[in-house]
Amino acid sequence: MATMADVARSAGVSVATVSHVLNGTRPVLPHTRQAVLDAVEELGYTPNTLARSLVTARTRSIGLAVSAISNPYFTETLQGVEAAALEHGYSLLIADPHDDPAHERTVVQLLHERRVEGMIVAPSPEPGGLLAYLRRHRVPAVFLDRLVGPPADDGPPLFDQVCAESTEPTTGLVTHLAGLGHRRIGLVAGLPGLSTTTERITGYRLGLAAAGLPFDERILVHGDSEAAGAERATAQLLRLGSRPTALITANNAMTIGALRALQAHGLSVPEDIALCCFDDFAWADLFSPRLTAVSQPSRDIGARAVRMLLDRLADPGRPARTERLPCSFVHRTSCGCPEERNPS
Repeated sequence: MATMADVARSAGVSVATVSHVLNGTRPVLPHTRQAVLDAVEELGYTPNTLARSLVTARTRSIGLAVSAISNPYFTETLQGVEAAALEHGYSLLIADPHDDPAHERTVVQLLHERRVEGMIVAPSPEPGGLLAYLRRHRVPAVFLDRLVGPPADDGPPLFDQVCAESTEPTTGLVTHLAGLGHRRIGLVAGLPGLSTTTERITGYRLGLAAAGLPFDERILVHGDSEAAGAERATAQLLRLGSRPTALITANNAMTIGALRALQAHGLSVPEDIALCCFDDFAWADLFSPRLTAVSQPSRDIGARAVRMLLDRLADPGRPARTERLPCSFVHRTSCGCPEERNPS
């Protein structure tokens, strides 16, 4: 196995120069830098990342705590995080908190003990333990997808945050269905306590008000952000004497659960009940009917989280900021509109 000394001999430079090129610790003349890189390539030299981190006190790694296994929405977000991290020379350590506050606190501590330089976290509905740990240990962190409110003293946010718009797009789904003549529009909402759940319920109620429709708490149910919960919640709606004629599901996992419940009850979309969903996904265009959806910029959110974290690492004292990225409406046919209508 080639060593740094081998690279130095091949390039005709000192070991210190090789170290400066590989670690970026001092400017090196372009032709010297290229000679070192050529030698690295020719010899197949692999830097000892662990040894380098002991010397520089930097691991060039980012901890990512998201429920990527239990929530398919985060799959594309994770891809955005990974691509941006690699682009900037960082590796990822990934843990799944399963939206459980106690487990969340544990996995964040484990990531911190592995000396990640900062963390990107999709917080659980009860992030008190998470916040306390990050504050106490002064861990640079960015919250992804779910927002955490300001401190109890109503001061400014303590952490950077990035998410998609949720309220206005949900309002748009309601008004679209109302415009098609629906007067009982149900919502399968997410896990209580998440900012995304709260904002989408707010958007739902604003959409009803804009369409002149009354709010009926019986047709707002919680699917807890997962397929099995949404299947149970949708079945509950279908047992009502006056069931909804249209349904909005608040994430892609819950869309799958709702479709299972509708199929189990022998109902067809959109003939028996119209359906719109928050979260587009890769196979939504393959369903019959094709699913009308709000599409979140998942990869962009992941990439933006990395850039915000790197900004924080470069300037720890900068004010925390919250960024929201716009969504888009993907118009297909599950809402009851004809196939030939162009997307809006």
